[in-house]
This record gives sequence, structure tokens and C-alpha cells, in this order.
Amino acid sequence: MQVHVVKSKIHRVKVTGADLNYIGSITIDEDLMEAANIIEGEKVQIVNNNNGERLETYAIPGPRNSGEITLNGAAARKVAPGDILILITYALMDVEEAKQFKPALVFPNEENNLLK
Repeated sequence: MQVHVVKSKIHRVKVTGADLNYIGSITIDEDLMEAANIIEGEKVQIVNNNNGERLETYAIPGPRNSGEITLNGAAARKVAPGDILILITYALMDVEEAKQFKPALVFPNEENNLLK
């Protein structure tokens, strides 16, 4: 049997932009992606603490040390700049592997989204 487990979590980042005319995705500061072990193109679940919205899209890297968190395309309608998000990725693994697995949990500075 295999189970889905949390692979990565970026906890409480502030939306810096919403670009309705972009093709799609979420742009995440590359430093945050690296710290959370999220790769370009990986599916990301987005939980908006301000309005309760939950959605899925894929990650693209933004400039390092920029704090950028931008929702692109249709997802831009689900957020507003300043909203607080939790970003989560999951992995599928065997039950025994899942019992030993430790996710990458990142808690950036809530004011500027940078690593502390």
C-alpha cells in the first residue's frame, strides 16, 4: 500500500502579486523553493488563510532573496496581495517509508517572506 504524505510546507507567506494574464502557476522565491525541497513544475496545494480558498497549481522559481509569492493565471482571482498562504506539496510512498519520512518545513519571516 502507498500513502500520500506531506513532503514540503512553506508556512505563512504573504502574497506579493497576482497576475491574471500570466499562463498559470505560482511564482515562489527560489530560496524558499530550495529550503522546502520544491522543484520547478511540482504540484503545490495553496491554502489561503484570509478567505479559506484551497487550490492546486505548479511551482515556478522567482528571483532569489526576493520574497516573491505571485499567483498567476486563473489562481490570481483566489488571492489578494497581502493574503497569508500555506504552500504544501505531497509525496506518494510506501507505508513503512512514510513512517520514517521527515518533511521539509519552512517558516519564513512573515513580513518579507525571506528565510530567517
